[in-house]
Amino acid sequence: CSGLIKIRLKFFNDTEEVAVVRPEDTVGGLKSKYFPGQENQMKFIYRGQLLQDQGRTLRSLHITDNCVIHCHRSRSATTAATVLPDPATAAPAASGLPLGAGNLLVPAVMVVLGVVWYFHINYRQLFTAPATVSLIGVTVLFSFLAFGMYGQ
Repeated sequence: CSGLIKIRLKFFNDTEEVAVVRPEDTVGGLKSKYFPGQENQMKFIYRGQLLQDQGRTLRSLHITDNCVIHCHRSRSATTAATVLPDPATAAPAASGLPLGAGNLLVPAVMVVLGVVWYFHINYRQLFTAPATVSLIGVTVLFSFLAFGMYGQ
């Protein structure tokens, strides 16, 4: 056994290149061997994780024979750094999701639905049967949406 493994380097345009490496090789070594002079522009993604530590060995990352590493060539190293921040230094939101207008929409709709249900219960005479059925439908649909987003 020669100790060499084959890794498939897959690019975003669906082209592939086969890299023959040793499990002891590092991420930085792989970049310099197959992308000389472009090491700072190349980003490797394995199982959804950005491989940022250039000193990690392929064995320590559990990269074995015939694994696929997705490769992205950025225009500059600073562009990639701003697009893909280091997850260790990024402050996570309390819910695990980034705080933004999209994530504030769900609680806002919940408040609106609560107010409409309050009025439906206290002023039942103002709601027709189709309006009640619609309110139930929107509530059920929104419940599936909310549990789908936050129940992961």
